[in-house]
Parts: sequence; C-alpha cells; structure tokens
Amino acid sequence: MDPRVSLFCFLAIASSLLHCARSDGSDDQLLKGINSYRSTLKVPALSENSNADCLAEQLAKQFKSHECSNTTGANTVPGTEPEFPDYPKYLDHCHINASVIQDGQVMPACVPGLVADVVLTNYTKSQYNQYLNDTKYSGVGIANEGDWVVVVLSTSTGSGDFSPAPPGSNWAPSVQPFSKLIVLLVGFVSLLMK
Repeated sequence: MDPRVSLFCFLAIASSLLHCARSDGSDDQLLKGINSYRSTLKVPALSENSNADCLAEQLAKQFKSHECSNTTGANTVPGTEPEFPDYPKYLDHCHINASVIQDGQVMPACVPGLVADVVLTNYTKSQYNQYLNDTKYSGVGIANEGDWVVVVLSTSTGSGDFSPAPPGSNWAPSVQPFSKLIVLLVGFVSLLMK
C-alpha cells in the first residue's frame, strides 16, 4: 500500500477519534427550543460558542456524579450551588482565560431521563429564564451527562465572550500533552515516508 494512502487513513481515523461528537442531538434540540423561546420574546437567537460548549461539557461531567434532588439544578437556591474546586482546571482545559467569563452564566439542570420537554421547561420556567430573557447573552454552550444538562451563556463583551486565552497565558500547560501528540504523529509520518 502506498505510504501516502496509509498516512491519509491514519490521519482520518485519528481526526475522527479526536473530534468525536454526540449523535443523540439532544443538545441541538435544547438549543432550538431555547432559541424558539427567545424568539417569542423578540430576543435574538443564541449562537453556539465552542469555548462555552467546552466548559459546559467539563461541568456536566462533574455534575454527573451528583444525584438529582430538589436542591440541585434549576431548583437550587442561589448561592448554594455545588462548588467546583477544579474550575480553574476546566478553564485551562478549554483554553479560556478567567477574565473573559465574568459576565457569563452557568445553568445546570437535572432531569431524570433527560425528557426533552421537561429539560426545556427547567430553563424557561425557572430562575434561569431571567438569563434566557436577557439580550446581553448572545452565545451558548450546552452539554449533557447522565441526567444532567449544563447550559453556559456567553455575552459579546470582552468580560463574557469566553474567547480563547492568548498563547502563553493560563492555558499553556494544557498544550504540552497536545504537542507530544504532534511529535508522535510527525515521527509516525516520517517512518511511513521511509
């Protein structure tokens, strides 16, 4: 087999493994529901924000180990939400600088079985609707794990847009494992070319 074909196949497989996406569509369905709700209020639709999405995914993984109760998710009394000691690690993982998240909003909800209509209601008919009604929010990240859904809202301002941290800032340590992968791939490619 031609080494270039082998290389192409390897890179295609590696790329698909590195960028796996959920295929259940529940996050997309929730975004459509939220945007439909905002439309009825004449509030602009939210657009997907990949960094907010990454943070939502990290938080959803953390919430997965928590059981649903009347003191979790949308039923939580403000100020009593679970603390996340690993929050800086999540920001680092998502390449987000802490200075660009202050105006954002994290909204977890727990719905057994993640029934779509109930999940949407947990956002539109709870304490969270004040944020969904607010025009300052323009971006969104959504993730689910187990019975938990986490919606992260971002703004278009510098203190809430979840923009990537510049090179050399707080996310530099997380690049190191990725650069090892690059070196490994370059070594593998050079072996194939011989």
